[in-house]
Amino acid sequence: MTFARCRRLAFFFVLPLAFLATHLCAVQPSPAQAPSAQAQPAPAPSVSSPSAAPVATAPANPQQAYTLPPDKLAKAVALSRIRNILDISGSLWGLAFLWLLLATHAAAGLANWAERLLRRRWLQGLLFFAAFLLITSLASLPFDIIGHHYSQSYGISVQSWGSWAGDQSKALGLSLLIGTPVLLLFNWIVRRWPRRYWLGLWLATLPLLVLTIFVSPLLEPIFNKFEPLTKSNPALVTELEQVVARTGTNIPPDRMFLMKASLKTNGLNAYVSGIGATKRIVVWDTTAGRIPDDEILFIFGHESGHYVLHHIPQILAGTALALFFVFWAAAGFAGWLARRFGSRWELGELGNGTPLASRSGFVVLLFTISVVSFLLTPASNTFSRHFEHQADVYGQEAVHGIVADPQKTAVAAFNALGNAWLEDPNPSPFIEFWEYNHPSVKTRANFALHYDPWANGGHGQFFSK
Repeated sequence: MTFARCRRLAFFFVLPLAFLATHLCAVQPSPAQAPSAQAQPAPAPSVSSPSAAPVATAPANPQQAYTLPPDKLAKAVALSRIRNILDISGSLWGLAFLWLLLATHAAAGLANWAERLLRRRWLQGLLFFAAFLLITSLASLPFDIIGHHYSQSYGISVQSWGSWAGDQSKALGLSLLIGTPVLLLFNWIVRRWPRRYWLGLWLATLPLLVLTIFVSPLLEPIFNKFEPLTKSNPALVTELEQVVARTGTNIPPDRMFLMKASLKTNGLNAYVSGIGATKRIVVWDTTAGRIPDDEILFIFGHESGHYVLHHIPQILAGTALALFFVFWAAAGFAGWLARRFGSRWELGELGNGTPLASRSGFVVLLFTISVVSFLLTPASNTFSRHFEHQADVYGQEAVHGIVADPQKTAVAAFNALGNAWLEDPNPSPFIEFWEYNHPSVKTRANFALHYDPWANGGHGQFFSK
Protein backbone atom coordinates (compact mmCIF):
# COMPACT_ATOMS: atom_id res chain seq x y z
CA MET A 1 0.00 0.00 0.00
CA THR A 2 1.54 3.32 -0.94
CA PHE A 3 2.08 6.01 1.63
CA ALA A 4 -0.14 8.46 -0.27
CA ARG A 5 -2.86 5.85 -0.59
CA CYS A 6 -2.65 4.93 3.07
CA ARG A 7 -2.93 8.58 4.07
CA ARG A 8 -5.95 9.04 1.81
CA LEU A 9 -7.65 5.90 3.08
CA ALA A 10 -7.13 6.91 6.70
CA PHE A 11 -8.78 10.26 5.98
CA PHE A 12 -11.87 8.60 4.57
CA PHE A 13 -12.01 5.86 7.20
CA VAL A 14 -11.42 8.16 10.14
CA LEU A 15 -12.58 11.57 9.04
CA PRO A 16 -10.35 13.90 11.07
CA LEU A 17 -7.11 11.95 10.81
CA ALA A 18 -5.77 13.53 7.63
CA PHE A 19 -3.09 15.47 9.46
CA LEU A 20 -2.00 12.54 11.64
CA ALA A 21 -2.40 9.63 9.26
CA THR A 22 1.25 9.90 8.35
CA HIS A 23 2.07 8.47 11.78
CA LEU A 24 -0.22 5.54 11.22
CA CYS A 25 1.00 4.77 7.72
CA ALA A 26 4.67 5.57 7.84
CA VAL A 27 5.45 1.93 8.56
CA GLN A 28 5.12 1.25 4.85
CA PRO A 29 6.11 3.87 2.35
CA SER A 30 5.25 3.58 -1.28
CA PRO A 31 6.56 0.63 -3.26
CA ALA A 32 4.95 2.09 -6.34
CA GLN A 33 6.38 5.58 -6.29
CA ALA A 34 9.04 7.48 -4.42
CA PRO A 35 7.64 8.88 -1.22
CA SER A 36 7.83 12.57 -0.77
CA ALA A 37 10.57 13.88 1.45
CA GLN A 38 8.26 14.16 4.41
CA ALA A 39 7.23 10.53 4.00
CA GLN A 40 10.64 8.97 4.31
CA PRO A 41 10.82 5.23 4.71
CA ALA A 42 13.00 3.55 7.25
CA PRO A 43 16.65 3.87 6.28
CA ALA A 44 17.45 1.63 3.34
CA PRO A 45 20.17 1.76 0.70
CA SER A 46 19.50 2.27 -2.96
CA VAL A 47 20.07 0.91 -6.39
CA SER A 48 19.67 2.87 -9.58
CA SER A 49 18.27 -0.12 -11.43
CA PRO A 50 17.13 -3.62 -10.54
CA SER A 51 20.37 -5.14 -11.80
CA ALA A 52 22.86 -2.70 -10.34
CA ALA A 53 23.27 -2.65 -6.60
CA PRO A 54 26.16 -0.50 -5.43
CA VAL A 55 26.24 -0.15 -1.69
CA ALA A 56 26.48 3.42 -0.44
CA THR A 57 29.21 4.18 2.07
CA ALA A 58 29.75 7.07 4.42
CA PRO A 59 31.30 10.11 2.70
CA ALA A 60 34.81 11.19 3.57
CA ASN A 61 33.79 14.65 4.76
CA PRO A 62 33.07 14.27 8.51
CA GLN A 63 31.14 17.54 8.54
CA GLN A 64 28.63 16.37 5.96
CA ALA A 65 27.67 12.75 6.56
CA TYR A 66 25.17 12.62 3.69
CA THR A 67 26.23 13.57 0.18
CA LEU A 68 25.32 12.64 -3.38
CA PRO A 69 27.45 12.46 -6.52
CA PRO A 70 26.87 15.41 -8.92
CA ASP A 71 24.54 13.55 -11.28
CA LYS A 72 22.32 12.28 -8.48
CA LEU A 73 22.48 15.60 -6.68
CA ALA A 74 20.95 17.40 -9.65
CA LYS A 75 18.20 14.78 -9.87
CA ALA A 76 17.54 14.92 -6.13
CA VAL A 77 17.19 18.71 -6.13
CA ALA A 78 14.84 18.63 -9.13
CA LEU A 79 12.75 15.75 -7.79
CA SER A 80 12.55 17.31 -4.34
CA ARG A 81 11.14 20.46 -5.89
CA ILE A 82 8.57 18.44 -7.82
CA ARG A 83 7.54 16.51 -4.70
CA ASN A 84 7.15 19.65 -2.64
CA ILE A 85 5.06 21.33 -5.31
CA LEU A 86 2.83 18.26 -5.62
CA ASP A 87 2.44 17.90 -1.86
CA ILE A 88 1.55 21.52 -1.14
CA SER A 89 -0.50 22.16 -4.26
CA GLY A 90 -2.30 18.85 -3.77
CA SER A 91 -3.27 19.82 -0.22
CA LEU A 92 -4.45 23.27 -1.30
CA TRP A 93 -6.37 21.80 -4.23
CA GLY A 94 -8.11 19.39 -1.86
CA LEU A 95 -9.33 22.34 0.21
CA ALA A 96 -10.32 24.33 -2.87
CA PHE A 97 -12.22 21.38 -4.32
CA LEU A 98 -14.34 20.96 -1.20
CA TRP A 99 -15.09 24.69 -1.30
CA LEU A 100 -16.09 24.42 -4.96
CA LEU A 101 -18.46 21.56 -4.17
CA LEU A 102 -20.24 23.89 -1.79
CA ALA A 103 -20.01 27.16 -3.72
CA THR A 104 -21.26 25.65 -7.00
CA HIS A 105 -24.13 23.86 -5.22
CA ALA A 106 -22.68 20.55 -6.42
CA ALA A 107 -22.88 19.12 -2.89
CA ALA A 108 -26.51 20.20 -2.54
CA GLY A 109 -27.31 18.82 -5.99
CA LEU A 110 -25.69 15.49 -5.12
CA ALA A 111 -27.79 15.28 -1.95
CA ASN A 112 -30.99 16.07 -3.89
CA TRP A 113 -30.11 13.43 -6.47
CA ALA A 114 -29.67 10.76 -3.78
CA GLU A 115 -32.99 11.74 -2.19
CA ARG A 116 -34.85 11.52 -5.51
CA LEU A 117 -33.35 8.15 -6.32
CA LEU A 118 -33.88 6.36 -2.99
CA ARG A 119 -36.56 6.53 -0.31
CA ARG A 120 -34.78 5.27 2.81
CA ARG A 121 -32.60 7.89 4.44
CA TRP A 122 -29.72 5.56 5.29
CA LEU A 123 -29.57 4.35 1.69
CA GLN A 124 -29.55 7.97 0.54
CA GLY A 125 -26.60 8.58 2.86
CA LEU A 126 -24.67 5.58 1.57
CA LEU A 127 -25.20 6.69 -2.02
CA PHE A 128 -24.27 10.30 -1.27
CA PHE A 129 -21.05 9.48 0.57
CA ALA A 130 -20.04 6.81 -1.94
CA ALA A 131 -20.46 9.36 -4.72
CA PHE A 132 -18.60 11.95 -2.65
CA LEU A 133 -15.63 9.60 -2.16
CA LEU A 134 -15.59 8.76 -5.86
CA ILE A 135 -15.67 12.42 -6.89
CA THR A 136 -12.95 13.50 -4.48
CA SER A 137 -10.75 10.56 -5.53
CA LEU A 138 -11.11 11.59 -9.17
CA ALA A 139 -10.26 15.17 -8.22
CA SER A 140 -6.95 14.06 -6.69
CA LEU A 141 -6.15 11.65 -9.53
CA PRO A 142 -4.15 14.17 -11.65
CA PHE A 143 -1.71 14.69 -8.78
CA ASP A 144 -1.34 10.92 -8.37
CA ILE A 145 -0.72 10.51 -12.08
CA ILE A 146 1.91 13.24 -12.15
CA GLY A 147 3.60 11.75 -9.09
CA HIS A 148 3.80 8.30 -10.65
CA HIS A 149 5.08 9.76 -13.92
CA TYR A 150 8.01 11.46 -12.21
CA SER A 151 8.66 8.41 -10.06
CA GLN A 152 9.09 6.39 -13.25
CA SER A 153 11.09 9.14 -14.97
CA TYR A 154 13.62 9.30 -12.13
CA GLY A 155 14.04 5.53 -11.98
CA ILE A 156 12.42 4.92 -8.63
CA SER A 157 9.25 3.15 -9.78
CA VAL A 158 9.20 0.22 -12.19
CA GLN A 159 5.45 -0.31 -11.85
CA SER A 160 3.53 -0.29 -15.11
CA TRP A 161 0.63 2.06 -15.60
CA GLY A 162 -1.76 -0.89 -15.70
CA SER A 163 -0.54 -2.22 -12.36
CA TRP A 164 -0.60 1.29 -10.92
CA ALA A 165 -4.18 1.80 -12.08
CA GLY A 166 -5.09 -1.51 -10.49
CA ASP A 167 -3.71 -0.35 -7.14
CA GLN A 168 -5.61 2.90 -7.44
CA SER A 169 -8.81 0.97 -8.12
CA LYS A 170 -8.23 -1.28 -5.11
CA ALA A 171 -7.66 1.77 -2.90
CA LEU A 172 -10.87 3.34 -4.16
CA GLY A 173 -12.73 0.11 -3.51
CA LEU A 174 -11.51 0.06 0.10
CA SER A 175 -12.48 3.71 0.49
CA LEU A 176 -15.99 2.96 -0.69
CA LEU A 177 -16.31 -0.23 1.36
CA ILE A 178 -15.06 1.20 4.65
CA GLY A 179 -15.18 4.97 4.28
CA THR A 180 -18.80 5.19 3.19
CA PRO A 181 -20.35 3.67 6.35
CA VAL A 182 -17.92 5.59 8.57
CA LEU A 183 -18.96 8.92 7.03
CA LEU A 184 -22.60 7.87 7.33
CA LEU A 185 -22.06 7.14 11.03
CA PHE A 186 -20.42 10.52 11.58
CA ASN A 187 -23.24 12.27 9.75
CA TRP A 188 -25.75 10.48 11.98
CA ILE A 189 -23.86 11.65 15.08
CA VAL A 190 -24.11 15.28 13.89
CA ARG A 191 -27.85 14.85 13.35
CA ARG A 192 -28.42 13.03 16.63
CA TRP A 193 -26.49 15.47 18.87
CA PRO A 194 -26.59 18.85 17.09
CA ARG A 195 -25.12 20.85 19.99
CA ARG A 196 -22.30 18.54 21.11
CA TYR A 197 -21.78 16.49 17.98
CA TRP A 198 -18.06 17.28 17.91
CA LEU A 199 -17.66 15.44 21.21
CA GLY A 200 -19.55 12.43 19.83
CA LEU A 201 -17.34 12.42 16.72
CA TRP A 202 -14.26 12.51 18.90
CA LEU A 203 -15.43 9.56 21.01
CA ALA A 204 -16.33 7.55 17.90
CA THR A 205 -12.93 8.25 16.38
CA LEU A 206 -10.85 6.85 19.26
CA PRO A 207 -11.48 3.13 18.63
CA LEU A 208 -11.05 3.70 14.91
CA LEU A 209 -7.55 5.02 15.59
CA VAL A 210 -6.55 1.72 17.18
CA LEU A 211 -8.36 -0.27 14.52
CA THR A 212 -6.48 1.55 11.75
CA ILE A 213 -3.13 0.41 13.15
CA PHE A 214 -4.32 -3.11 13.89
CA VAL A 215 -5.76 -3.86 10.45
CA SER A 216 -3.06 -2.20 8.30
CA PRO A 217 -0.99 -5.42 8.00
CA LEU A 218 -4.15 -7.29 6.98
CA LEU A 219 -4.73 -4.88 4.10
CA GLU A 220 -1.15 -4.95 2.79
CA PRO A 221 -1.54 -8.25 0.83
CA ILE A 222 -4.23 -6.55 -1.26
CA PHE A 223 -1.49 -4.44 -2.83
CA ASN A 224 1.68 -6.56 -2.54
CA LYS A 225 2.82 -10.17 -2.46
CA PHE A 226 4.35 -11.64 0.69
CA GLU A 227 6.09 -14.86 1.66
CA PRO A 228 7.80 -16.10 4.84
CA LEU A 229 11.27 -14.61 5.20
CA THR A 230 12.60 -18.01 6.31
CA LYS A 231 11.84 -19.38 2.86
CA SER A 232 14.38 -17.24 1.01
CA ASN A 233 16.59 -15.70 3.74
CA PRO A 234 16.96 -18.10 6.70
CA ALA A 235 20.38 -16.66 7.62
CA LEU A 236 18.93 -13.13 7.83
CA VAL A 237 16.15 -14.42 10.08
CA THR A 238 18.76 -15.82 12.44
CA GLU A 239 20.50 -12.44 12.59
CA LEU A 240 17.22 -10.59 13.10
CA GLU A 241 16.47 -12.84 16.04
CA GLN A 242 19.56 -11.43 17.76
CA VAL A 243 18.04 -7.94 17.60
CA VAL A 244 14.66 -9.33 18.70
CA ALA A 245 16.33 -10.86 21.76
CA ARG A 246 18.20 -7.64 22.56
CA THR A 247 15.17 -5.41 22.17
CA GLY A 248 12.55 -7.77 23.60
CA THR A 249 10.13 -7.12 20.73
CA ASN A 250 8.95 -10.75 20.73
CA ILE A 251 8.57 -11.15 16.97
CA PRO A 252 9.05 -14.87 16.13
CA PRO A 253 10.28 -16.07 12.70
CA ASP A 254 6.76 -16.90 11.56
CA ARG A 255 5.96 -13.16 11.76
CA MET A 256 8.84 -12.17 9.50
CA PHE A 257 7.92 -11.71 5.84
CA LEU A 258 9.53 -10.89 2.51
CA MET A 259 7.57 -8.44 0.35
CA LYS A 260 7.95 -8.64 -3.45
CA ALA A 261 8.56 -4.91 -3.78
CA SER A 262 10.76 -5.40 -6.87
CA LEU A 263 7.61 -5.79 -8.94
CA LYS A 264 6.95 -2.08 -8.40
CA THR A 265 10.03 -0.25 -7.22
CA ASN A 266 13.80 0.03 -7.18
CA GLY A 267 13.65 1.43 -3.65
CA LEU A 268 14.71 -0.50 -0.58
CA ASN A 269 13.07 -0.74 2.81
CA ALA A 270 12.16 -2.85 5.82
CA TYR A 271 9.57 -2.08 8.46
CA VAL A 272 7.53 -3.31 11.41
CA SER A 273 3.76 -2.88 11.37
CA GLY A 274 0.65 -3.80 13.30
CA ILE A 275 0.02 -4.24 17.00
CA GLY A 276 -0.73 -7.26 19.11
CA ALA A 277 -1.65 -10.27 16.99
CA THR A 278 -0.88 -8.43 13.74
CA LYS A 279 2.63 -7.20 14.68
CA ARG A 280 5.23 -8.32 12.12
CA ILE A 281 8.47 -7.42 10.40
CA VAL A 282 8.60 -7.06 6.62
CA VAL A 283 11.76 -6.88 4.51
CA TRP A 284 11.48 -5.85 0.87
CA ASP A 285 13.01 -8.29 -1.60
CA THR A 286 14.94 -5.34 -3.05
CA THR A 287 16.67 -5.08 0.33
CA ALA A 288 17.39 -8.65 1.43
CA GLY A 289 20.59 -9.90 -0.15
CA ARG A 290 21.38 -6.62 -1.89
CA ILE A 291 22.66 -4.58 1.04
CA PRO A 292 24.74 -5.69 4.03
CA ASP A 293 22.73 -7.50 6.66
CA ASP A 294 24.20 -5.10 9.25
CA GLU A 295 22.21 -2.27 7.71
CA ILE A 296 19.03 -4.35 7.70
CA LEU A 297 19.58 -5.04 11.39
CA PHE A 298 19.90 -1.29 12.03
CA ILE A 299 16.68 -0.66 10.11
CA PHE A 300 14.95 -3.32 12.21
CA GLY A 301 16.43 -1.81 15.36
CA HIS A 302 15.00 1.59 14.40
CA GLU A 303 11.54 0.13 13.80
CA SER A 304 11.73 -1.91 17.00
CA GLY A 305 12.34 1.34 18.86
CA HIS A 306 8.85 2.53 17.98
CA TYR A 307 7.43 -0.45 19.87
CA VAL A 308 9.86 -0.66 22.78
CA LEU A 309 9.66 3.08 23.45
CA HIS A 310 5.86 2.89 23.35
CA HIS A 311 5.59 5.36 20.49
CA ILE A 312 2.33 3.90 19.23
CA PRO A 313 0.37 4.41 22.48
CA GLN A 314 2.01 7.83 22.87
CA ILE A 315 0.98 8.76 19.33
CA LEU A 316 -2.53 7.47 20.00
CA ALA A 317 -2.76 9.51 23.20
CA GLY A 318 -1.34 12.62 21.55
CA THR A 319 -3.62 12.16 18.57
CA ALA A 320 -6.66 11.74 20.78
CA LEU A 321 -5.82 14.92 22.68
CA ALA A 322 -5.17 16.88 19.49
CA LEU A 323 -8.36 15.64 17.86
CA PHE A 324 -10.42 16.87 20.79
CA PHE A 325 -9.38 20.41 19.96
CA VAL A 326 -9.48 19.81 16.20
CA PHE A 327 -13.12 18.74 16.40
CA TRP A 328 -13.99 21.60 18.71
CA ALA A 329 -12.33 24.23 16.49
CA ALA A 330 -13.66 22.72 13.26
CA ALA A 331 -17.20 22.60 14.68
CA GLY A 332 -17.06 26.29 15.59
CA PHE A 333 -15.66 27.21 12.19
CA ALA A 334 -18.25 25.05 10.41
CA GLY A 335 -21.07 26.63 12.38
CA TRP A 336 -19.92 30.10 11.35
CA LEU A 337 -19.66 29.08 7.69
CA ALA A 338 -23.13 27.53 7.79
CA ARG A 339 -24.63 30.73 9.21
CA ARG A 340 -22.70 32.91 6.75
CA PHE A 341 -23.14 30.88 3.57
CA GLY A 342 -25.88 28.37 4.38
CA SER A 343 -28.52 29.96 2.14
CA ARG A 344 -26.09 30.58 -0.70
CA TRP A 345 -24.82 26.99 -0.61
CA GLU A 346 -28.38 25.60 -0.27
CA LEU A 347 -27.47 23.56 2.77
CA GLY A 348 -31.01 23.31 4.03
CA GLU A 349 -32.00 22.35 7.57
CA LEU A 350 -33.33 19.22 9.18
CA GLY A 351 -35.90 19.06 11.93
CA ASN A 352 -33.33 20.02 14.54
CA GLY A 353 -32.53 23.23 12.65
CA THR A 354 -28.89 22.30 12.10
CA PRO A 355 -27.67 22.84 8.52
CA LEU A 356 -24.53 20.81 9.23
CA ALA A 357 -26.67 17.69 9.75
CA SER A 358 -27.76 17.71 6.12
CA ARG A 359 -25.70 15.83 3.56
CA SER A 360 -24.34 18.95 1.93
CA GLY A 361 -23.96 20.60 5.33
CA PHE A 362 -21.73 17.74 6.41
CA VAL A 363 -19.37 18.65 3.56
CA VAL A 364 -18.90 21.99 5.33
CA LEU A 365 -17.66 20.09 8.38
CA LEU A 366 -15.34 18.02 6.18
CA PHE A 367 -13.97 21.24 4.74
CA THR A 368 -13.31 22.85 8.12
CA ILE A 369 -11.63 19.72 9.51
CA SER A 370 -9.41 19.68 6.43
CA VAL A 371 -8.49 23.34 6.94
CA VAL A 372 -7.65 22.86 10.62
CA SER A 373 -5.69 19.69 9.81
CA PHE A 374 -3.70 21.49 7.11
CA LEU A 375 -2.81 24.32 9.45
CA LEU A 376 -1.67 21.82 12.08
CA THR A 377 0.62 19.97 9.67
CA PRO A 378 3.83 21.52 11.12
CA ALA A 379 2.81 20.61 14.67
CA SER A 380 1.95 17.07 13.63
CA ASN A 381 5.24 16.63 11.81
CA THR A 382 7.23 18.07 14.71
CA PHE A 383 5.55 15.49 16.92
CA SER A 384 6.55 12.75 14.46
CA ARG A 385 10.15 13.93 13.99
CA HIS A 386 10.71 13.69 17.74
CA PHE A 387 9.71 10.02 17.76
CA GLU A 388 11.71 9.25 14.63
CA HIS A 389 14.84 10.74 16.17
CA GLN A 390 14.34 8.63 19.28
CA ALA A 391 13.97 5.54 17.08
CA ASP A 392 17.19 6.44 15.25
CA VAL A 393 19.04 6.58 18.57
CA TYR A 394 17.44 3.34 19.71
CA GLY A 395 18.29 1.58 16.45
CA GLN A 396 21.94 2.55 16.67
CA GLU A 397 22.13 1.38 20.27
CA ALA A 398 20.17 -1.82 19.56
CA VAL A 399 22.81 -3.12 17.15
CA HIS A 400 25.75 -2.19 19.41
CA GLY A 401 27.64 -5.41 20.04
CA ILE A 402 25.85 -7.12 17.17
CA VAL A 403 27.36 -5.22 14.23
CA ALA A 404 31.02 -4.25 14.04
CA ASP A 405 30.55 -0.47 13.90
CA PRO A 406 27.10 0.98 14.72
CA GLN A 407 28.09 4.50 13.63
CA LYS A 408 29.40 3.42 10.25
CA THR A 409 26.42 1.13 9.73
CA ALA A 410 23.88 3.86 10.53
CA VAL A 411 25.61 6.50 8.40
CA ALA A 412 25.87 4.10 5.45
CA ALA A 413 22.18 3.24 5.81
CA PHE A 414 21.13 6.89 5.84
CA ASN A 415 23.30 7.65 2.82
CA ALA A 416 21.72 4.72 1.06
CA LEU A 417 18.27 6.02 1.98
CA GLY A 418 19.03 9.35 0.37
CA ASN A 419 20.38 7.61 -2.73
CA ALA A 420 17.38 5.29 -2.93
CA TRP A 421 14.73 7.98 -2.80
CA LEU A 422 16.83 10.86 -4.17
CA GLU A 423 16.46 13.20 -1.20
CA ASP A 424 17.96 16.66 -1.45
CA PRO A 425 20.99 16.85 0.92
CA ASN A 426 20.14 20.49 1.73
CA PRO A 427 16.36 20.87 1.98
CA SER A 428 14.80 24.23 2.68
CA PRO A 429 14.37 24.75 6.45
CA PHE A 430 10.77 25.83 5.85
CA ILE A 431 10.01 22.72 3.78
CA GLU A 432 11.57 20.52 6.41
CA PHE A 433 9.55 22.29 9.12
CA TRP A 434 6.25 22.06 7.24
CA GLU A 435 6.51 18.87 5.23
CA TYR A 436 8.95 16.41 6.82
CA ASN A 437 7.53 13.90 9.30
CA HIS A 438 11.05 12.46 9.65
CA PRO A 439 14.20 14.50 10.21
CA SER A 440 15.99 15.08 6.91
CA VAL A 441 18.51 12.41 5.88
CA LYS A 442 21.21 15.06 6.28
CA THR A 443 20.21 15.61 9.92
CA ARG A 444 19.90 11.92 10.66
CA ALA A 445 23.23 10.97 9.09
CA ASN A 446 25.13 13.80 10.78
CA PHE A 447 23.75 12.77 14.15
CA ALA A 448 24.58 9.09 13.59
CA LEU A 449 28.14 9.97 12.61
CA HIS A 450 28.81 11.73 15.92
CA TYR A 451 26.72 9.54 18.23
CA ASP A 452 29.15 7.38 20.17
CA PRO A 453 28.00 7.10 23.80
CA TRP A 454 30.21 4.03 24.33
CA ALA A 455 33.41 6.06 24.03
CA ASN A 456 35.40 6.13 27.26
CA GLY A 457 33.29 3.41 28.79
CA GLY A 458 29.94 5.18 28.52
CA HIS A 459 26.53 3.72 27.63
CA GLY A 460 23.52 4.65 25.52
CA GLN A 461 20.23 6.30 26.43
CA PHE A 462 18.23 3.07 26.20
CA PHE A 463 20.77 0.29 26.81
CA SER A 464 23.15 -0.02 29.73
CA LYS A 465 25.82 -1.74 27.63
